[in-house]
Order: sequence, then structure tokens, then C-alpha cells
Amino acid sequence: MLISRRKLRGFIYIDQLSPQVKESAIKAALAQCANVVSVEFIVNYTIPYEIPCAALVELNDDVQAKAAVDLMNDFPFIIGGMPRPVKATHAKPEMFHDRPPCPGLKKDFCWVKQGDKDYEAMQKLKNLAKRQDSENMALIKKLLEEEKELANRQQELLDGNCKKYDMLETLVQNGTMKNLAQRYGINLDD
Repeated sequence: MLISRRKLRGFIYIDQLSPQVKESAIKAALAQCANVVSVEFIVNYTIPYEIPCAALVELNDDVQAKAAVDLMNDFPFIIGGMPRPVKATHAKPEMFHDRPPCPGLKKDFCWVKQGDKDYEAMQKLKNLAKRQDSENMALIKKLLEEEKELANRQQELLDGNCKKYDMLETLVQNGTMKNLAQRYGINLDD
């Protein structure tokens, strides 16, 4: 099935999502400007973690898609009451997994044995791939640690704000606020 640009009307691609983002968070964030039909998280299969860092989101039409892209690029994505920067673009055919291979592309595979003319080059490529894989894993682990640290800091800020509001609410309910207002000559009715 060939995916054309016409079929992609109403699809957006959201990148740099936090691992904590769920479908409900995306639907709630886009509810201001669009009706979300479906959300498909894109998992990076090159790492042993199932971390959604991107999503393809289907909206009702292209007008809503444009509004959603503008909204996501102009304002931070809110997760747990804290802003998170994400990137949003219109979807392209290359983003879909059921896209057919390029016509005329032929793939040839063969086993390379020690002593073959291409053995040394393949050995270098293999070592390079292993090194890149280990570097990629170290980077992903660091990103996960930073994500967890950021989530903890954001949770601490939210907890601190909740405690402040609870304290203010207690002061208002037990009459302390009125007593202080009378003592300092402040009219709370204004």
C-alpha cells in the first residue's frame, strides 16, 4: 500500500517526548485545537528499552494538524503540571512502517569469510558498529538518568507548591487570615 501525501492529511509527528507521556496526555494537550483520532507511539528498537520518544498522531483534518503543530511548537508540552519542550511537524510517508521499499532497490547479502578480499573492511565496520552501539547505550542511559532526575525535581516543585496552597487554605479556613487582616488593617473583601 503506497502512502501518499493526500492520505497523510491530518497526521502529525511529535518528537522528543518524555517516557512518561501516555496517549491520554497527548489527547488532553491537543484537545484545545484538534480532535485526536489515534496515537501511535514510535519505539526505538535499536535499544533494549521500550521508550516512546516520538508519536504519530492522527487528527480529523489538515487544518487541525496545522493548528496542533503550531500549538506544540509555540507552547511547551505540559506533563504533570510542568512544561516540556517537544517538536511537532507534519507527517511524511517515510514515517510509516508499512511503506513499501523504494522501487529498483536491490539488496545483496553474502557471508564474508576470513581471507576474503572484503574481510578486513567488514571487520572494521563490525567493530565500528559495536563501538557506536556501546556509545549509543551510554547516551541513552545518561538521558534516562537525566529524565528521571528532571521528573524528581519537577515532582518536588509540585509537592512544594501543593504544601503552600494547603497552608494558605488552612489559614483561610481556621480564621487566621482574617485575624491577621484585621490586625494590619487590610480589607480582604477588596
